[in-house]
Formats: sequence, structure tokens, C-alpha cells
Amino acid sequence: MDLRTLRDISAIADPIERARAISRAMTEQQGITQEAARIRRGAIAEAREQGHTLEAIAKALGVTPGRVSQMRKGPPERAPEQPVSQVPKVIVQRALPTDPATRGSVSLFLVEAERQGIRPDRTMLYIGLEPASDHVAECLRVGTGDEIIARRKMMLANEVPVRIATSYFRADLFAGTRIAEPEFVKPSLQAAIQALGYSFGHAEETLTARPATHFEADTLNLDPGEWVVQVLRASYSTEGTPVHTLETICAATRHIFPIGQVGGVDEF
Repeated sequence: MDLRTLRDISAIADPIERARAISRAMTEQQGITQEAARIRRGAIAEAREQGHTLEAIAKALGVTPGRVSQMRKGPPERAPEQPVSQVPKVIVQRALPTDPATRGSVSLFLVEAERQGIRPDRTMLYIGLEPASDHVAECLRVGTGDEIIARRKMMLANEVPVRIATSYFRADLFAGTRIAEPEFVKPSLQAAIQALGYSFGHAEETLTARPATHFEADTLNLDPGEWVVQVLRASYSTEGTPVHTLETICAATRHIFPIGQVGGVDEF
């Protein structure tokens, strides 16, 4: 991201769209400059002056209201005397491939964590339209930048953030359905997909280990230099329709990945 890009973003008239645009750029780019953070703080401050609530801004940016407050104040200073060893640690298993019965339950994460004796929790970060990234667009067979439905949530184990899981759906197939509604889908996302007439055909899972983006590091409270493991699962119906793409960002130091062969009928 160069200075010309920053100038283009700072010229966006709508303050929420300006803040959203700079957040998207910061997520995709490593080594973001202080100037970018300053523009975002200014955009959020202007949005607040225009009467937008923290909740509305947070929803537009795909973060929590608390995170918006942090953005307004700038990055907090890390106490130098705080050793890494004092950071709460937890190890969560993420089975690959996922057992079909577990994936078909109310929540893959809740079921897996409870079986491991871990106290799980989850919070919804964002539900709405956003531009498709390259790898998600390829899975959903849409163009890069096309608007798709995103359902992004954070998973916690023993109150420690461990994963960011985002379900992506094609807007032309799922707009106006329960998939696009706010809050968690009950009884489960799987049931809602099946109720729309889709039968599972096959899925492809790809694992990638990489440095965390700024958004991921902030959301998962990672130490400098910590990596993440990205699990990308693309699910297709029996007719070959790209139904559901799930991107799970796992804090690498807080996970192990048992790999085995599953049998039976799989699910999205």
C-alpha cells in the first residue's frame, strides 16, 4: 500500500466507507504505516461527530465496539516488563478432516472444545456483504471484488481467543435467506443450508501457515511474530454448486491438528 492509495482512501466522502476501506487495506497488507492508522482514527472520529454509534461503526468495519474504541485511541503500548510466558495459554484440537457428525452439529467448535474439557465461547463479529478476496472468489466461482455474504465470528477457549471463522456465501444464491440474517442461525447453519434444498456433494480443504495480518493479530491477541494456520474449506452440492466456503484462522501456538480418515456421509 503506497501513499497514492492512502490519498485515494482519504478522499472517500463517506466516513464509514473511508474507515472500512482503510481497514480492508490494513488487513491485506503487512507493515502498515502510522499514517494509515491516523487516517482511520480521523474517519472514525468524523463518523462519531456525524452521529454514528460505536455499534454501527463496528458492524461496518466487522469488529467489536471495543475494538473501535481502541482504534480511536491508537495502538496501546505493551508493557515491556510483561513476559510472554504470562500470556494465558490454551491448546485446542482441530481435527482434519472433520468428523461428519461433528460438522453437522450446532457448532463444530463448541462440540470439539467440550470433548476436550475446554470451556468454549463464541461471539459474532460481522454479518453482511463484503468484497470477495482472491482465494474465496475462486472457491465460490465469482469475480475478485464481487460482493458476497460473510458471517465472521471469533472463538474463545477458556476465555482465550483462538480462532476467527468466516463463512462465505454467494449473494446471488443466499441473499434474502436466513443465511444473510443477523445473529447465529438456529438450530444450525447446516440445517439452514439443507432447508434451502442443497445436498452435500464434496469438499476441499487447504491448510496454509503464514504470518498473521494486523487484523488477525489484534483480534486473536497474538504476540509479535506469531503465525496463524488458515484452514480453507470449500463445499459443493451434489450438482457442483459452490455452496459454502469456510475460512478458519487458527492461532498456530494454540492449536494442534489431528489428521485422520473419516467415514460415513459428510456435510457442508
